Parts: sequence; C-alpha cells; structure tokens
Amino acid sequence: MDMKLEVVVVPVADVDRAKDFYTALGWRLDADVATDENFRVVQMTPPGSPASVIFGTSVSSQTPGSAQGLHLIVDDIGAAHDELKRRGAAPGDVFHDAGGVFHHAGTDARVPGPDPGRSSYGSFLSFEDPDGNGWVLQEITARLPGRLDPATTAFASASDLASALRRAAAAHGEHEARTGEEDPDWPDWYARYMVSEQAGTELPT
Repeated sequence: MDMKLEVVVVPVADVDRAKDFYTALGWRLDADVATDENFRVVQMTPPGSPASVIFGTSVSSQTPGSAQGLHLIVDDIGAAHDELKRRGAAPGDVFHDAGGVFHHAGTDARVPGPDPGRSSYGSFLSFEDPDGNGWVLQEITARLPGRLDPATTAFASASDLASALRRAAAAHGEHEARTGEEDPDWPDWYARYMVSEQAGTELPT
C-alpha cells in the first residue's frame, strides 16, 4: 500500500500573518475555509512540492512556532538563498555540517558555506516564519540509489523538468566528446539519463 506524505500541520498564532508570509514566498494557496470564528483551515503548497502545509485556527494543539526541522528540497542552494532573501524570508547563510551525513540539531556543527565538494544532500540553509517555525532547505542534485522507484519518473514542475534536461544535456555533451561523434539517438540517451538520475541508478556514459 502506497503511503504518500500529503500535509504537514504548522502551528501559528496569527493565521493571516502566516498566510501573507507564505504567499510572499510564492506558495500556492489551495484553500482558506472557515466554518465559524473558531475553526479555520488554510492550505498552501511550496512551488513544485507534492506535499502541502496546513495552518489555521483550532487545527493544532502545538505551541505556535514549535514546528522545527521542516525540510524543503532545492537543486541550487545559492539561488534559493537569494530568492528567499528577495521575498523577505531573511534566510541564514548557506552551511554544511561538520559530520557530512546530515545536519545536527539547531546550529551545532554548522560550517559556513556549501559542502566543499558540492555533493548532493550536503548543503543547507535555514529560515523561520513569523511564529518561529523552522525551515531547512537542502540541496539535492542526484538521488541516492533506491530512493525512488526506477519504474516511475515524474517531475513536480516545469522548472524541475527543465533543470533535469539541462543536466542531461551537459552530460550528453561529455558523452559526445568521448565518442568523438554526434549522437543521432540523443533523445533516447537523455531519457535514460533522466530516468536513471531520478531513480538513483547507474547513469549512462
């Protein structure tokens, strides 16, 4: 049985303030429904995300601002930092973790700057919403083996697809340089590369 993460509930004190904040980040408003003055549900979705967040009135017993370690995935941590800053989110500086596996809790073992090898999964930044709920952005450019079903290839947005095509084009350019000839079957090569990259299986060369 598939079990897909659909919604994360984020506790906030001021629903309209939170709605304005996430709207300014470019998140899509899916719903804003109130049955009375004591119950309101707002659902918003980050660009390209299959999962959404819900906040509102009487939708969570958690203390506002207590949600921490909420992760968003990007393929360019530097560009993400600049966009968040431009949209008013006040992100922290890009960092990597001294342990190199995942980031520690809080600010422990943070090393300034992106991962030196710019390895996938290795670079992060953080920001908070007006209530103090903590978000972390993680740069992922290639998935680890087994993370995705190799029989299923899907892209959450046109931007994700365009990025995958650019990576495939760059890799195919190296492929043609090695073979010393043009590849008339480049669409097939692109397709194999993009499916393999997303599934975390061996890439064509």
